[in-house]
Amino acid sequence: QVQLVESGGGLVQAGGSLRLSCAVSGSNFRINALSWYRGPPGKQRELVAGILRDGSTAYADAVKGRFSISRDNTKNTYYLQMNRLKPEDTAVYYCNGGITMLTSGETDRYWGPGTQVTVSS
Repeated sequence: QVQLVESGGGLVQAGGSLRLSCAVSGSNFRINALSWYRGPPGKQRELVAGILRDGSTAYADAVKGRFSISRDNTKNTYYLQMNRLKPEDTAVYYCNGGITMLTSGETDRYWGPGTQVTVSS
């Protein structure tokens, strides 16, 4: 069983910064890719940024140059550094992992519960 848990959300003024964390826990797994999504609870989510196992990254146009995705492999923790935040960045932010369970060979996508980011104008 694998669990993803986000943290670091909160209320910030426009122009400010936040760093979100996504901690991945469990045993006998391999993370193939990790992405950050955002959206209103229960509605369609927008892809914000992603990082592959080889370290390559990609960003949505709306956040390029402002957000940065990174990871600490020793902690199985992924980060989303968000700078120059705008009110339109307000959303629930979710991390999503493409993860292979090494014992079964099965690959699936796992979601965290999300963390709220609110940017005031």
